[in-house]
Amino acid sequence: MSYLTDPLRRVELRALYRDTLLNNVMPFWLRHGMDRECDGIMTILDRDGSVLDTDKSLWFQGRAGWMFATLFNTMGRSPEYFEAAGSCIDFLDKHGYATDGKLFFTVTREGRPLRMRRYVFSEAFASIAHAAYAKASGDARYRSAALQDFSNYLKHSFEPGVMTPKVNTDTRPMIGIGSLMIGIVTAQELRANLGHVEIAGRSATEWIDRFIFDIERLFFKPELEVLMETVAPDGCLIDHHEGRMLNPGHAIECAWFILHEGRLRGESSYTRLGLRILDCMWQRGWDSEHGGLFYFRDVHDKPVLEYWQDMKFWWPHCEAIIATALAYEVSGDERYSGMHAAVHDWSFKHFPDAEHGEWYGWLHRDGGVSQPAKGSLFKGPFHLPRMLWYLDHLLA
Repeated sequence: MSYLTDPLRRVELRALYRDTLLNNVMPFWLRHGMDRECDGIMTILDRDGSVLDTDKSLWFQGRAGWMFATLFNTMGRSPEYFEAAGSCIDFLDKHGYATDGKLFFTVTREGRPLRMRRYVFSEAFASIAHAAYAKASGDARYRSAALQDFSNYLKHSFEPGVMTPKVNTDTRPMIGIGSLMIGIVTAQELRANLGHVEIAGRSATEWIDRFIFDIERLFFKPELEVLMETVAPDGCLIDHHEGRMLNPGHAIECAWFILHEGRLRGESSYTRLGLRILDCMWQRGWDSEHGGLFYFRDVHDKPVLEYWQDMKFWWPHCEAIIATALAYEVSGDERYSGMHAAVHDWSFKHFPDAEHGEWYGWLHRDGGVSQPAKGSLFKGPFHLPRMLWYLDHLLA
């Protein structure tokens, strides 16, 4: 019997998620990542937690700040979590913003600018961090900062001509799903922490509805049984390498954002859409030979040029653990419980480091460790603890 259908196994499963979160993953980052001298968090850590590089990504000041503040708000109001959240947000506020209000991507340990990237996901993570910290601290300044960050995110993501395009739009116009799906979860967190706020003329819920509508209208292709990453502005497929590429983990993450909204509001159309996306992208992404989720696939099953296309990264598996468990909760279909057991078992067999704690991030196709570092500019206390935290609450 799979984990989710047996009440006793559910209790054991929830205890595993909670224990891993509170006694393994978060202590690792509190002990090794927090910068006691300059504030903020350093995430480029070796297997044992030693620092490999002191440069800091601003999006991780937001991601980690949100995670620490959320744990404070929902799991016991620990002063250690509150202090860590405040440290990340103070560093972000002091050193993160360029003069136009856009966030740098990387800075030095002390906060001197290193790199500005064209996309604006750092602003979304800053928004949710400020929102969660506003709730934790009761300070209205952080509420205002959260709304301003989301306003900047919307401006740079969706206003024509604001963001520099990835390719020449006269030659090959294209749009990506990332801004829409990150828009969903950002608006969800603003609503959860600040209530029914309004940003740029729409409520958080209205923004969520718009983003889900555009995802279904433009990116979901039921006739091909896929959720695309990149399409033409009218939703047509682009028959080039990048246009054909699928990211199963990203799509499954999108599926659970939509399932969460459907469950929260009792919106059956969102539940159906989320389940359909999960179903088709599981079929595209699950490795039937070795287990685990492939990183990239091609919509027509052609070769994918990125060399890491068949590697197993930590974060898609975290998103699939959430999505499959949530799918079972909203549908009662035991098939999703079986899918959850498959991805849970594979992940907890291959990713955890029993000696030093936390999870490895990058595995070969067969589950062997590719390199043992625990963090990077892209891996830190976010995807894994978010999964553990979400499942603890879902199974409760």
